[in-house]
Amino acid sequence: MHDLTAITALGGAEARVDRHGGVTLAENSDLALSSVAARLGQEETCAENLTRLLGAAPPAPGKALLSDPLSAVWMGPDQWMIGADYQAHETLAQTCKDVLKSSASVTEQSDAWVCFDLSGAGIQMVMELLCNIDHRRMEPGDATRTSIHHLGCFVVCGEPDAFVRILGPRASAGSLHHALLTAMHSAL
Repeated sequence: MHDLTAITALGGAEARVDRHGGVTLAENSDLALSSVAARLGQEETCAENLTRLLGAAPPAPGKALLSDPLSAVWMGPDQWMIGADYQAHETLAQTCKDVLKSSASVTEQSDAWVCFDLSGAGIQMVMELLCNIDHRRMEPGDATRTSIHHLGCFVVCGEPDAFVRILGPRASAGSLHHALLTAMHSAL
């Protein structure tokens, strides 16, 4: 039998946390993710089923539903990323499939993305160096896709001047982490 040890996207046994100038950059390795895409002709049924799953309407374009136990981010027309605490929702994709049935295609995404949480005073200055979104105008629940360090990423605003979540490709976790840390040191 194999004796496997789980590692984070940055290769550690524990999620990495870096602090500089009042800003904290935390790797969030405890996040279950599943993508949901409505099937052709099933868009309304998918939205109804997703509302039942989330306990609220799925987020509109450019928005995120920041709630507990399930969150959602609009990814494209009739497409969302569903997120939850991994320890409590390890089988999130199956849960989504059970509720959405044939109205949507569901794909397990937990190990495809790296999640970094930026928090603290000064994150707006850090974000200004990272990408071309106007983070100062973002409101809680705003979400957008952008390029950070030549990587396609999703940025979700929790609190404009206090918390932002960044989802990027797990295969480039080290490069994305380096870009975030460099921006922190440059801005603060």
